[in-house]
Amino acid sequence: QVQLVESGGGLVQPGGSLRLSCAASGSIFSIYAMNWYRQAPGKQRELVAGITSGGTTNYKDSVKGRFTISRDNAKNTVYLQMNSLKPEDTAVYYCNAARSVLSYWGQGTQVTVSS
Repeated sequence: QVQLVESGGGLVQPGGSLRLSCAASGSIFSIYAMNWYRQAPGKQRELVAGITSGGTTNYKDSVKGRFTISRDNAKNTVYLQMNSLKPEDTAVYYCNAARSVLSYWGQGTQVTVSS
């Protein structure tokens, strides 16, 4: 079992930045691929960024160059640095830990980009 707790969401103006954090507990963090998903009202949940246990990253096309995912295995934490935020980035952001058929989710943190 893995427990995930997200933090760092909030209200930010267009062009601003936020850093989301996801603290994991309950298992060996380093063996899991870690992902950030988001879900906007009325839309399906979508993958925003992911990082493998080996550190390989991947991004949704619309966030490439603006968002950066990273992990600190010593702190059991994964981060999502979000820069140049746009109103269309508004969503609830979820942390996910995945390994084989196992998948764990956090409770989500709201990100609102608005002037």
